[in-house]
Amino acid sequence: METSSGSAREEKTKTLEILISNASNKPIYAQIASQIQDAILSGELPEGAPLPSIRSLANDLHISVITTKRAYADLEEAGFIDTVQGKGSFVAGGNKELLREGRLKRVEEIMAQAVAEAEAANISVAELHSILDALSE
Repeated sequence: METSSGSAREEKTKTLEILISNASNKPIYAQIASQIQDAILSGELPEGAPLPSIRSLANDLHISVITTKRAYADLEEAGFIDTVQGKGSFVAGGNKELLREGRLKRVEEIMAQAVAEAEAANISVAELHSILDALSE
């Protein structure tokens, strides 16, 4: 039984596709937390979905268990995951407003990038509105 459970965890890690970049200015734990949070916000990881164990994820990514533990602790503190002693960590449920706020924040960040690009290209706010209207149709 433990073997099949281990396989499921490895499968989840592969599905999650966490990539660590040594060139990034973000600490490794923050890269992990950010990618898991993005997977939750995008719906790739649905409510109640199990996450790989801390040890399993650390082994798969060839990093310290302390690093993955910090990532999970940050996600739990932010309300994205719940950890059940002896059972593992799961995508938190029942917090639709938190997920909506997270998505709203992502949209705002993307739109801020679009505004910066538009300013650099001398595109007016009215033209940006027209582009957004066209894209939403």
